[in-house]
Amino acid sequence: MFIIQSYALAVVFCFITMLCWGSWANTQKLAASTWRFELFYWDYVIGIVLLSLVFGLTLGSTGTGGRSFLADLQQADMRSYLMAFSGGVIFNLANILVVAAIAIAGMSVAFPVGIGLALVLGVIVNYVSEQKGDPIILFLGVGLVTAAIVLDALAYRKLSDKSERPPAKGLKLALLGGLLMSLFYFFVQRSMSLDFNNPAAGMFTPYSAVFIFSLGILVSNFLFNTIMMRRPVEGAPVNYTMYFAGKPGIHLVGVLGGIIWCIGMSFSIIAAEQAGPAISYGLGQGATMVAAFWGVFIWKEFKGANRGTRQLIAAMFVCFIIGLVLIIYAGS
Repeated sequence: MFIIQSYALAVVFCFITMLCWGSWANTQKLAASTWRFELFYWDYVIGIVLLSLVFGLTLGSTGTGGRSFLADLQQADMRSYLMAFSGGVIFNLANILVVAAIAIAGMSVAFPVGIGLALVLGVIVNYVSEQKGDPIILFLGVGLVTAAIVLDALAYRKLSDKSERPPAKGLKLALLGGLLMSLFYFFVQRSMSLDFNNPAAGMFTPYSAVFIFSLGILVSNFLFNTIMMRRPVEGAPVNYTMYFAGKPGIHLVGVLGGIIWCIGMSFSIIAAEQAGPAISYGLGQGATMVAAFWGVFIWKEFKGANRGTRQLIAAMFVCFIIGLVLIIYAGS
C-alpha cells in the first residue's frame, strides 16, 4: 500500500485534509436552494463510502509496504472492526448536527464553533493516546484556535441581533456536534497499527480502517438521518419519496461533497504515522478557517456587518493562522 515516509509530506497531506474538510460544505450550500440538507446528506454518505472503497482498491492495494486492502480486512480482529465502525457512528451523529447548524447559521459560524471545538478537544484526546510533538507549543496553538472560536461566536451574536433567526439554536447544534466530533478520530486511530510498514496482527492499516469507518456512517445513517427527516430542526418533515424524486444532478452534488470529505479523512489517517494522531487531526481540523473563508468572502454570510463585527472576524482569522502554524511547528 502507499505509505508516507517523511514528516514534510505528512504535513502536505494534512493541508490537503484541511482544504477538503473546509470545502466540502460548499456542495451543501450549492444544493440548499432546492434540496433539503437531510436529503443531501444521503448522497454525501454514499460519496464517502464509494471513495473509501476506491482508495482501498487502488492506493491501499499497491506497493510493497504494509498489507494490501483485502488481506487487511480478512486478518483484522473484532475489536478493530468495532473501534473503526464505532468511530463512523460517532462521526455521523456529530456531522449531522454540524450540517444542521450550517443550514441554520451558515458555514462561517457552524464550522469555527463546532469543528473548532472538535479540534481543541480532539487534539487533547489524541495527544493523550499517542504523545508525539512538543506539548507546550501544541497546546499554545490549540489555545489560539480556542480564542478564534470565541471571536467567531461573538461576531455571530452581533450579526444575529439584526436577524430573525435565533442564534441559540445554530450555536447549540454546532457545540454539541463539535463535542461528539472530537471523539471519532480517537476510535479510528485505536483500530489501527501506527507502524504502517510492519502493521501489528489483528489491527487495520489506514485504508481498511477508513472503509470500515465509512460503513459505520452508512449503517447509522438509517437511524440518525431518518429521525432528522421526520423531526427536522428546521422546516417541514421530508421523506424518502422526495429523495428518489431528486434529479441526478442534485444527487451528484451530494456525492461530490462526500468524496471531497473522504479524501481529507483518508489523507489525514495516512499522515498519522509520520505526524502523530494529535497533529494530523489538529491540522486537518484547521478546516474551520477554510470554511470561515468560504462563508465570509464567497457566500457573504456576514454581508452588512458593522465595523466591530468585521474586526472580530479579522481577529478570528489571525488567531487561527497563528494557531495552525504552532501546531505544525510542534511536530517538527
